[in-house]
Amino acid sequence: MVQALNPNNLSFEEFIQWIPENGRQYELYSGCVVEMQPTGAHELIGAFLAAELALYFRQHDLPYTIPKSGLVKPQQPDSGYRPDVIVLDKQKLIHEPLWESASTIQQGTTLPLLIEVVSTNWRDDYGHKLVEYEAMGVAEYWIVDYRALGAVRYIGQPKQPTITLCTLVNGEYQLRRFVAGQTLQSLCCPSLTLSTDQIFAAASYLPSDKPTRL
Repeated sequence: MVQALNPNNLSFEEFIQWIPENGRQYELYSGCVVEMQPTGAHELIGAFLAAELALYFRQHDLPYTIPKSGLVKPQQPDSGYRPDVIVLDKQKLIHEPLWESASTIQQGTTLPLLIEVVSTNWRDDYGHKLVEYEAMGVAEYWIVDYRALGAVRYIGQPKQPTITLCTLVNGEYQLRRFVAGQTLQSLCCPSLTLSTDQIFAAASYLPSDKPTRL
């Protein structure tokens, strides 16, 4: 869930100076500030994915890390996004001039994987965020639509909880949909055995009895 706020018509530079230290999360859409208001289930899924991926990176000795929060600055002017899960290649942070001062990534090559957990602003995740992450050259982008909110053209008919993996091939995203009972196939984490059922179950307050196999 999102809520538009004032001030409006901010540049990205003005936005990162404006962000208040109040524990809330904000994004910038073409100069308009939007407050992010995720649900509890949304947060649980994001936390589950971050934990599973962090474990995978440690076990496979990969130079990747997942920051608690961070901004992605796309090519779209006066915009800045906060994906639910940001995977950074630590070896490439040296090429990010805004990382030290504003936790901001501008180069897609620094981002082997981004994840958005879909909420009521699903059009952003399936629409211009997909286009912008593709234009940046982000190698892999997951859209986790655990409530089946996306349009039929994105998740098919009948609508059901779906995870869409967007993989960059020759500068364009190739999309694969995964539904209940299926296992994700990630190029970023090729030996990660993570099922859609595990991810959707993470939205529940009850623990899953199906551990991830690495």
